[in-house]
Amino acid sequence: MADGAMALAHEARLAQARAKAAATPLDAFQVEEIEHFTSDTLWPWFERLRAEDPVHYTADSEYGPYWSVTRYADIVACESDVARLSSSQKYGGITLFEPPEAEDPAQREAQRDETRANFIALDPPRHDAQRKVVAPRFSTPALQELEPLIRSRAAAILDELPIGEEFDFVDKVAIELTSQMLATLFDFPFEQRRILPRFSDMLLSGPADTVEENQRRQAEMFMTLNMFIPLWTERTGNQAGRDLISLLANDPATDGGGQPEKYMSNIILLIVAGSDTTRHSITGALLALNQHPAEYEKLRGNPALLESAVPEFIRWQSPVAYMRRTALEDLEIGGKGIRKGEKVAMWYVSGNRDETAIERANEFIIDRARPRQHAAFGFGIHRCLGQRLAEMQLRVVWEEMLKRFPVIEVTGEPRRLRSNFVKGYEYLPVRIAR
Repeated sequence: MADGAMALAHEARLAQARAKAAATPLDAFQVEEIEHFTSDTLWPWFERLRAEDPVHYTADSEYGPYWSVTRYADIVACESDVARLSSSQKYGGITLFEPPEAEDPAQREAQRDETRANFIALDPPRHDAQRKVVAPRFSTPALQELEPLIRSRAAAILDELPIGEEFDFVDKVAIELTSQMLATLFDFPFEQRRILPRFSDMLLSGPADTVEENQRRQAEMFMTLNMFIPLWTERTGNQAGRDLISLLANDPATDGGGQPEKYMSNIILLIVAGSDTTRHSITGALLALNQHPAEYEKLRGNPALLESAVPEFIRWQSPVAYMRRTALEDLEIGGKGIRKGEKVAMWYVSGNRDETAIERANEFIIDRARPRQHAAFGFGIHRCLGQRLAEMQLRVVWEEMLKRFPVIEVTGEPRRLRSNFVKGYEYLPVRIAR
């Protein structure tokens, strides 16, 4: 199981964070700081907000002023209020970060151009029309067709793992499984599949330490997206194509006709969404089971508990930390007055630990009575399109792991993604006992 020294070190970090959060005035809270996420010490900050100021205003941050919504019920209410709380790129989109406003008027207009936005950064009716284009790939028949393929691939990946040697679980299992799935969904060149999750990590990581590294990242991401242009061109007109590229390239709702740059935003969304929920929840589940050995033993003794364990893995990990909305008019959330034009961050990571909505929310329990009561997939029209695919991949890979390995032991500290938007992992050292 997880080394005792690691557990003690984590508890020490949490204790320091708890003391700091208790001593910091609420008006000085900066819950969005990436260091809270890379050190896994965000929890005391959100705990205090839920208790004392659940709809909290941050007047000054690196992203400018914004509101934090931290309780489950308020998050559900915000997600349901699509008429007054917008996801649209026109108003800044779904993240607190916004690129600096361009000096050139034409460039400024392009930054807010909805025709270049992906469907998660649109409001109805354009959101609904674009989401509908790719929905068939995530239907019940499509998922039933995919399950045997996912299982055979998971089995092949697991059968190649070294026994008795330390290895990186993120690289060998989580990235490999999800990159293979992404390549299948896009019908992307299989041998180049791993550039897809790499693209996602570069996009979501904080700024690099040097200008040169930022430029290198931008060039690599540009090269990755350029690979989709000939695929899009080849598949335009192929109405029978069932992969995501064919679906996007052949529906007028994408505004793609002859303009691949307008199609790329949805490709970016699908790369990130198709990679991150599954990849980081697979890793987060293994880490959590090591940190809670009684739950690991319970699952090994009864693998049928995966039915409730899988949504608990996702709740506990909360791979998408938040989503942002913009107020289209003055309104009230949780008794606080929000002004037109203000940013609102719905913190899923906090809603998923809300004791007023989820019983024993700060405990990892694989056999919960209501395991799907969580905020990790969002709610309403923006609820995660790939939810059932993510859950199926997690279930299948864990079924196959439990068949093969009594225990996969975490042997060192994880390295977490430098992001406060996607809560994930870059590295996790593990060992399978002989």
